[in-house]
Parts: sequence; structure tokens; C-alpha cells
Amino acid sequence: MNEEQRKQLMGEGSTEGPASANGKPASHTKDYSKYFDFSNAKMEEDEEGREYMKIGGRSILIKEQPNYKKGRRRRREDVQVHYDFTIPDHMKGIGKGKNYLIRTYGCQMNYHDTENMAGILEEMGFTETDQTEEADVIFLNTCAIRENAENKVFGEIGHLKTLKREKPELILGVCGCMSQEESVVNRIMQKHQHIDLIFGTHNIHRVPHLLYDAIQGKEMVIEVWSKEGDVVENMPRKRVGKTQAWVNIMYGCDKFCTYCIVPYTRGKERSRHPEDIIEEVRDIARQGYKEITLLGQNVNAYGKDLEGDYGLGHLMDDLHKIDIPRIRFTTSHPRDFDDHLIQVLAKGGNLVEHIHLPVQSGNSDILKIMGRKYSREEYVKLAHKIKEAIPHASFTTDLIVGFPNETEEQFQDTLSLVKEMDYDSAFTYIYSPREGTPAARMEDNVPMEVKKDRLARLNELVNEISARRNKELEGQTVEVLVEGESKKDPDVLSGRTRTNKLVNFRGPKSCIGEIVYTKIIEAKTWTLDGEMVEMAEVNN
Repeated sequence: MNEEQRKQLMGEGSTEGPASANGKPASHTKDYSKYFDFSNAKMEEDEEGREYMKIGGRSILIKEQPNYKKGRRRRREDVQVHYDFTIPDHMKGIGKGKNYLIRTYGCQMNYHDTENMAGILEEMGFTETDQTEEADVIFLNTCAIRENAENKVFGEIGHLKTLKREKPELILGVCGCMSQEESVVNRIMQKHQHIDLIFGTHNIHRVPHLLYDAIQGKEMVIEVWSKEGDVVENMPRKRVGKTQAWVNIMYGCDKFCTYCIVPYTRGKERSRHPEDIIEEVRDIARQGYKEITLLGQNVNAYGKDLEGDYGLGHLMDDLHKIDIPRIRFTTSHPRDFDDHLIQVLAKGGNLVEHIHLPVQSGNSDILKIMGRKYSREEYVKLAHKIKEAIPHASFTTDLIVGFPNETEEQFQDTLSLVKEMDYDSAFTYIYSPREGTPAARMEDNVPMEVKKDRLARLNELVNEISARRNKELEGQTVEVLVEGESKKDPDVLSGRTRTNKLVNFRGPKSCIGEIVYTKIIEAKTWTLDGEMVEMAEVNN
């Protein structure tokens, strides 16, 4: 780390703050009054002591707003596990004859949250629709990881304003990670008063109560807990399809990488009890699912907050004994990838050979100011240890270009790491500051044209390696879990190998949801074309 980078991270040596979207420096502490005028807002209380804000002709019931200071001050407390989730009597059947629509942005965790919300709404009597005009309740389940994701959501919020005018009884809700951000909630309160409901990632089990307040009170309702919530088991869930299932094993993240908003939006790490996870996986297996993916913001930190010595390796070893064809997990952190986990994964069987190990940068100085808590050399040592134990595994990663003060020489270290690791594929991103993170206090001083050039060069290298790695599979017969029809051609089926490579081939529709053997006849940069050989069950 050079001296300038150290000063930027610590906030020393410069009076300028992070660059805003237009590239101009912003102050270290956001002055929301510049953007949102609450000077005419009035606070009132009703007979029950509930606090309302009167603004722009509308009442806003503020149960709790997001607060970064609260989030930073939080301490680990005993997390309670609740098994008594129920729909309140007065909300049962409230959705009869009505439709709901949930638009989901972001990661698998968001989609898993959507499954919970859909399950709750359907227990309340609502029916799912994919037609916006038919919906009586619309939730936008949002992502805050990147600026582009937020722009898409606010664009959608704007589009829904016309529908709300035409259909005033429609309930519009914003939830997910964006709703945990102070600036987002302030912006909605001031500029988008057609929104009825804002709730956070820790408040999903509160949906029946919040929806009731929004329907009955006719005011905007805000409930966003800054403190991470308890673990709520037994929430209803509407899974998508009957082939692949997501299983959340933990919530939150304690790593506090300097660029990442997740610890503030998802809270501290909380692990589910292993017996609850194992029972859920057994139930999924009984229903005939072929694959599960274990989810967590930092999934291999599982168990660190539980009593005793039981981590992800122990959990994977227990799940290894359950009769389900495939088990995956995402997303892992190099700091928590221990030797025991590697030993368990090397057993194979239903533990698939795909390792997603985000590195973010190939330069140790950049990794240090990112707060990743490992060096390039430590990452490489771990990766080689995994590859030795699981030699046929595919290896994928995440990479960020254009982090504040990243030099061309430091970027070249990222390119050299990609070559050294020989990744099968990578998710690549341009850095953008996220308000409330330590890195946002640094000047975003790598010009956008330089960021785009580096991203293009990185993608060119990643694609070149990916094409070569795929080429090595030509002529081989691989196991494919058929997920459905190809998006480009309904006569072509599409599925994934154990190593998470996408295969397209022609076969009967009856193969959907089954495992088949497919011979690879042509390799492309991102996909493989094959021809079906036989059903896996026949081969066995």
C-alpha cells in the first residue's frame, strides 16, 4: 500500500471526499438536506403513541428508520431462534381474490428472501401474477451492491407512479438491501410518496403486520431495523420449480470489506442451528429436488457464532450422507476456507467440484485497503491447496477494477493472477463507491475511461482462458442437471454440469428436472453444446 492510499483510507491528507456520480468530490459526511428538503415536515402522534411524519400531503408512519450509526455501534448479542411464525388471524384471507407481484434484483439471497415473502403472501390468500396491471400488491426486492442496481430500481419506482394513480388501492413496497440505506429511505420519503411500504432485510417475518398497517392506515409505513434480526424458522416459502432449491444457512457478514455495504444491510453473522438445516435439506430431498445451494453472505464462516466446534465442513459432511444428487454453496471468503472444509469437499459424491473463491484484486496493497485481510500470496497458497485436493474442480472468482488509487502496475498484478489461477470464469466489475462504506471516504480518482479500459482488458483475458478451459471438455461425456428450455431456442434444453458449466443440447422435454449424460461436441466461450447420451439413472 503506498502512502497516498493509506491516507485516503484513513481520511488523511485531503479535504476532498468521494467522487459523486458526475465525478465531482462530495463531502465526507453527506448532508441530506442538500438533496431532500424536510423543512416543511411535521411530526405528530396518534392516540396509540405512534409517530407520524406529515410531508407533502401524506402521512408517513415511521416505526423505525435505517441508521448507520446504530449499525456501526452494534455489538454481538445472543441471537434468538423463533419457531412460532404464524399469520395473524386478522390477516388470514385478506388477499383472497387479489394478486401479488415481487420483482427481485441482486443475488441468490434476495431471490431466497422473495421465496419467503411469496410464501407469506400466499398464506394470506394472495395469488401470484407476472402482469403488473393485475397486481394488488407489488414488492421491489432490491440490491444495494452496485450503483447500477439502484438506478434500475428507482427507474422502476418512477414507472409505477402512473399505475398507482390509476389504481390508488394498489400497495407498492420497497424492501431488500436498498431499503437499509438511509439515503434511499430519505429519497423515497421526499420524492416518491406513491410508495406505501418500506421494510428491511431483517423485517420479512413482519410482512403481515406491515401490510395491514399500509392497507388500513392509508399512509406510508417504514420499518427498517438497523440491528440484525433474530433467526426465524418455519416461515412459509414458495420455491421456484422442483429441480434446484436454495437453503439459507446463515445471515450477515462480519468482514467489513471497505467497499462493501452488505454488513450494514444484512447485519452481523448469525448461523442457523445445524439440526434445522439438516431437516430442511432432508425435506427437500423427499420432495425430489436434485440440487441444493447453501447460501450465506460469507457462507464458510458458518458456525463461528454457535457454541462448540461445528463449522461448514462439519455441516457439509453431515449433508454428504443425505440422498440428494448435488450440494453447492456460495459465497465463500478466502479467510474462512479452512483445511477441514477442503478435506470434506474432496470426498466428492454429492459435494460438487466447483469452487467460487472471490479474490477482488491481484495486488496485495489493494487487497489491504479493500480490507480483505489476506495477501495475494496467501490467496494463491490456499487456491493451490484446494486444487491439489480437488484436481478436477472448476475455479471461479470475483474481480473489481478501478479501486481508488489503483495504478496500472497494480492492475497488471490482477491480470497476472488471473493467468496464474487459470480461472474457468470470473465475475468482473467496475468499482463504484457505496455511501456509508469506508472506501466511500476515499477519492474515486481512477477516471471512468481508465476503468472501462481495464475492465475490457480483464474481460478479454478471462474470456480467452474460459474458452480454452471449455475446449478441453470437447469429446468428453459429462453429467448435466437439466434446468429447462434454452432462453434462445425452446427446442433446445439447457442445464449445468457438476462444475457449474452451462450445456445446451437437444432432447425430450421429459428430461427437464432430471440428470442426463451429455457428450460435449462444441465448446464456446461461455457455454457448451452437447448431444444427449443417456439418462443418468439408466447409467447407474
